[in-house]
Amino acid sequence: MTRLEPNLKIPLVSHAKSSAVVIGAGLGGLSAAMRLGAKGYSVTLIDRLDRVGGRGSSVTKNGFRFDLGPTILTVPQVFEKLWADCGREFTADVNLVPLDPFYEIRWQDGSRFQVRQDEKDMLAEVTHNFPQDLKGYLKFLADCEKRYVFGFEGLGRKPMNRLWDLVKELPGFIRLRADRSVYAHVSARVKDPKFRMALSFHPLFIGGDPRNVTSMYILVSHLEKAFGVHYVQGGVQALADSMANVVKEQGGQVLLNSNVARISVNGQKSDGVILENGLKLNADIVVSNADPGWTYDKLLPTHKKRRWSGNRLKKSRWSMGLFVWYFGTRNTKKKWQDVGHHTIINGPRYRGLLSDIFDRCYLADDMSIYLHRPSITDPNVAPEGDDCFYALSPVPNLKTPTPVDWSQELEIYKNKMRKVLEETIPGFSSEVVAEHILTPEDFEKRYLSPYGAGFSLEPRIFQSAWFRPHNISEEIENLYLVGAGTHPGAGIPSVVTSSEVLAQLVADPVFGGS
Repeated sequence: MTRLEPNLKIPLVSHAKSSAVVIGAGLGGLSAAMRLGAKGYSVTLIDRLDRVGGRGSSVTKNGFRFDLGPTILTVPQVFEKLWADCGREFTADVNLVPLDPFYEIRWQDGSRFQVRQDEKDMLAEVTHNFPQDLKGYLKFLADCEKRYVFGFEGLGRKPMNRLWDLVKELPGFIRLRADRSVYAHVSARVKDPKFRMALSFHPLFIGGDPRNVTSMYILVSHLEKAFGVHYVQGGVQALADSMANVVKEQGGQVLLNSNVARISVNGQKSDGVILENGLKLNADIVVSNADPGWTYDKLLPTHKKRRWSGNRLKKSRWSMGLFVWYFGTRNTKKKWQDVGHHTIINGPRYRGLLSDIFDRCYLADDMSIYLHRPSITDPNVAPEGDDCFYALSPVPNLKTPTPVDWSQELEIYKNKMRKVLEETIPGFSSEVVAEHILTPEDFEKRYLSPYGAGFSLEPRIFQSAWFRPHNISEEIENLYLVGAGTHPGAGIPSVVTSSEVLAQLVADPVFGGS
């Protein structure tokens, strides 16, 4: 049943100002609600979970707080602008902690490579580990900056809902070789296989296969270099909570534990949403932060689709799945002194493992792991003296004739992961006192993510920009989309930027009446 907050006031079209309903309180929905509230809309934000944040929410077990999704923030100015657009100061509400090193990459032969904030330190790392590739690396950095200027500051912050929006950008795509993959572009600049991995793995952070994702995404390396990598004190959950507070202070309503059954359509226009309990919330505009696949297939079940039909969605390429093991360990804070905030543990294969995940949809015995240890930076994630970890391994999504049965494989795969982790944090297994696990099946159930994909549609070239579900719906009027599955894409900066694009598309509210 839907639980309404006490004294909830349902905004109606007849109220003194235009109303908006936002479906989903992930970072896309929260930022959309903030910007709409700043415009003057009466906003109602709805989420089916018991807290805001979506993939950036958290769970607490035995005194350990596990942040379930993103762990870093790379472009603080995106949030600074969001807060400024609401007449507020970001740093007054949210505390960011810069990380250095950003992360350490480890290989099975014992070699390590730290990605550093300071340029001299970074060049020293490259010179020490890959001296023959230093010149190529400097060229690569220049490539990344060009793509940042074109792809993030230019393309990513503008609507891409008209074909002409894409056509006029084609010369830039051609000039920057957008047809080339991230891995191919990196390979043209550096030769060492390890360095190629270190410079090309970033698309995995947004659900893409480095061998196929457009080389425009090498811009992520520039984001790190130019703006740093930050941890949100209190985790991304604290960031989401701060965003929800802004919405409430603007006069908006936040409904939790509330399921949207469908979007209400009158003629060819949305006019609100119908909750699972049958209650209708009228609205002048509806913004969906749900996955576009869920929005078009489940929330508009009877509406004939011109572009995003069920068949089109089935034929689309979806991002990989994730296996994430969250665990807390007892009295280990002073152990494993060489393990920092972020560690990337490489398995014996790179391209072969990518092929298993994205091409063969095969759950391999080996794995690569992204290990997050927030207790190094944030003392509040674990009891005093204890440690908090999350270990993430990319795995196939569920879009295959024979998807992995995680009810059978969970413990098996967890045990394989445990053996790999014992090489980095020896003895941890016997100290685990709290744990939580998410598989692609959980992503499908908890986040309504099609095929359990971790990051919605894969960001291939023909699933990016205009080819992605538009921020203004192609199917019905007064419906808008934000979040990882729409333009400009996945990752915290892009998700929040989607609300910046939204604000350019939504008309100013109409005031009047009583």
